[in-house]
Formats: sequence, structure tokens, C-alpha cells
Amino acid sequence: MIRPKRPFPIGGRGATLVALALAAWLAALWLDLELSGLIPRESGRILGRDLLGAALHPALNYQTDVPPGTPAFGMKIAGALWTTILVAAAAMSLALPAGLALGALSSDIFWTRVASGGRERVGTAGRMLQVGARIFASVLRAVHELLWAVFFLAAVGLSSASAVIAIALPFTGVIAKVTSELFDEAPRGPWRALRLAGARPGAAWAVGIAPTALADALAYGFYRFECALRSAAVLGFFGVPTIGLAVAQSFENLQYGEMWTYLYSLVALVLIAERTSAAARRRLQ
Repeated sequence: MIRPKRPFPIGGRGATLVALALAAWLAALWLDLELSGLIPRESGRILGRDLLGAALHPALNYQTDVPPGTPAFGMKIAGALWTTILVAAAAMSLALPAGLALGALSSDIFWTRVASGGRERVGTAGRMLQVGARIFASVLRAVHELLWAVFFLAAVGLSSASAVIAIALPFTGVIAKVTSELFDEAPRGPWRALRLAGARPGAAWAVGIAPTALADALAYGFYRFECALRSAAVLGFFGVPTIGLAVAQSFENLQYGEMWTYLYSLVALVLIAERTSAAARRRLQ
């Protein structure tokens, strides 16, 4: 008599949670993590108190005397936010078309051909080009924009162009990854009908696949623009004149009220971009 196999007592999900907890515990042992390390020293407690206290009283003007000719406080905030938007928009203007093109080359459907009998196949040359495109996209997104920024700042110096390229490169790889999956998940019925009717592969892909996937790809592009805004702000800590530079300078000068004003303005900008992109995504879908 064959006995029925008993299920694992805590189930598959429970086993996954146990494995994750065990991995976290082993990582804590390996890194020698201790809870006592999270308790700030006296100087840290004073700094934390001053920072959190300033959050309730953001500055409405410069906290120290400024040289003659310095723009008004509000104009400085507006200028830093505008530069942040320009850097993010410029990066996305490069990353989105490049990511869409690389995503098409990384997809299966772009290289799929319909053989005799209606069987779908990818040729050897097409597979090699597809793998090459996927490897290139993986390399781009594997390196964070901060690391790209370090490379370009060291190579060509501090400039807004360095920041734009540092953001555009990894974003191109991420967009390529997502859009390649969107192209492959698009319904293949219209594409197959066009191919069986004698349409060329490129024309069949452009008419039967691309229009269906491009709406979702563009909607995803709006979300990536929100991410580009945050990345542009962070690159301000490298010296790029975005809102992040104003935050870093005010923190270094112990002007915590100004720092929180800059942070609140960045939060407002991201929230506005989020609502705008959400409305745009709804229209596209």
C-alpha cells in the first residue's frame, strides 16, 4: 500500500519565510551586527534632536546673512527645483527611446519567425543578437547611477551633462528590461495573421506587436521620470546644482531650517510629478 505524501507542516510559504529568517540571521552573524550599534552617542542624540526640531520650523528665508546679489530664498528654491526637473527630463529623453529600442532587440518576438506549417522559431543569428542586447542592457542597469556619476565626474568633470548621462545609462537598461517583457507578453494573434499573410517581419512587429505594448511602455516611462527626479536630487550631493546641492550645503552649514525647506519642496515636487504621471498613465491604459 502506497502511503500518501504528507505536505510540509508549515507549507511552502512558511518554508520560504523560515529560509528568509535564517538567511537574515546568518547575515547578521557574518556582519557582526548588534542592536547596541543603533543607539546614538551623546553627540548623535544632540544632532538628531536639532534636526527633528528644525523639521517643525522650516525656514522661510536665509538663516544667515548672504552676499549682495544673492537671489531671494524662494527664487533659489525654484531655480534648484527647475534644474532638477531639467536634468531628469533630459535623462529620460535619452533613456526612453534608447530603452525602447534596446527592449525590442532584447525581446523574443522581435526575432521570431514563422516557419512553414505555422511553427514559430528564432534563428541562430537572431538569438545571438538578442543575447547580446540582453547582456548590454544588464550591464547598464547593474551599475547604479551614483557609480556612473563617479565615473563621469572623474572622466569629464562636474557638469550637468555628466549627471544626465549617469542617470540615462542605468535607466536605459531598466526600461529595456521592462519593455522587452511587455513586447513578449503582447497578444500575438495580429502578428501571426500578418506574418501568415506574407507581411515582412519588421512590418508585422511594428503593426501587430508594438502598438499594443507601447502604451504600457510609455506609462512605465512616466513612472521612471519620477525616479529620475529623485536621482537628479541625489546627484546634487556630488555638486550638480539640483535641489540636493542646496540640501547638502545647508546641512554642512548647520542651517537645518533651510535644509528642511528644501526637502519639503522636493517632496512637493515628487508628489506633483506622481499625480501627473498617474493621470497620464490612466489615459494611456
